[in-house]
Amino acid sequence: MTREYCVAVLGATGAVGTEMVRLLHERKFPISKLRLLASERSAGRWIAFGDDTLPVEVLNAENLRGVDIALGATDAAIAREWAPFLQSQGSVFIDNSSAFRMDPTVPLVVPEVNPEDLEHHLGIVANPNCSTILMVLAVWPLHKVRAVKRLVISTYQAASGAGAAGMIELQQQTQDVLDGRTAKPEVFPHPIAFNLFPHNSSIGEDFYCEEEKKMILETRKMFHADHLPITATCVRVSVLRAHSESLNIEFDAPFPVDEARALLAKAPGVRLVEDWSRNYFPMPNEASDQDDVLVGRIRQDLSCPNALELWLCGDQIRKGAALNAVQIAECLCGRFD
Repeated sequence: MTREYCVAVLGATGAVGTEMVRLLHERKFPISKLRLLASERSAGRWIAFGDDTLPVEVLNAENLRGVDIALGATDAAIAREWAPFLQSQGSVFIDNSSAFRMDPTVPLVVPEVNPEDLEHHLGIVANPNCSTILMVLAVWPLHKVRAVKRLVISTYQAASGAGAAGMIELQQQTQDVLDGRTAKPEVFPHPIAFNLFPHNSSIGEDFYCEEEKKMILETRKMFHADHLPITATCVRVSVLRAHSESLNIEFDAPFPVDEARALLAKAPGVRLVEDWSRNYFPMPNEASDQDDVLVGRIRQDLSCPNALELWLCGDQIRKGAALNAVQIAECLCGRFD
């Protein structure tokens, strides 16, 4: 008989939380009870779960009691507040925030890349940053065959990276501009409609923003390569949902394009999208609501014989956040395929 689990979703009313609920149903996760938890102002709302609707309850100790697996879709402060309680009662907390990603005692996991790291969890597992998740799915299959020497990343990140509020702001500003009104930024620091700007996360003393440092440090942690040379430039663009990335991947020796293409065509979590005759490659509108990361335009770097170029698009909310967390839960239950 298949074991069923008491599952809680923390932050169930946000963009990632509601996607987690949707995926738990779609993927038929073995649930005995599902608790949807959020702040007091969200309590009393109802969220669809298949043909049923479930109430949103307050995130507190009473509602976390007896939970086997908790999926976190909250900010880092709330994750840090409740992680000790979940650990103390033997729950496993799969956290989507940045709170524990670089904690050396906490596994940082993408199931298609490093599921073996789950063996060492102490009750907390961290979900990587969305841009990192999408990128490593394309790089890891190549890295396993020929170790990456250097990685250069440029991202084109959708408004969905700022959650539901970011998407609403893009839609509202777009309508405002089309109607002749001035776009008024609230979620973002600058107008997002018909515009782009370097990622708005905080900038450090090295002049890299927080988003760029996440991609560098998280990739090194998952690849167990502390000194792997990586650089990133992250940009926010006026796309509603699904991030895009341009990767330049350098190896110690030439990597035949046909071999790389064949590896990525069969890599888990990746779908090859290439039609050179039509100049047709991954696009964010086709990656939205998809589980797979779309990868294409794989080509030789003409400036470096040991480097390849490729382009990818992936759903930031789905594989970049909610799906990866649910897949981690599936791994822990021995159900991930």
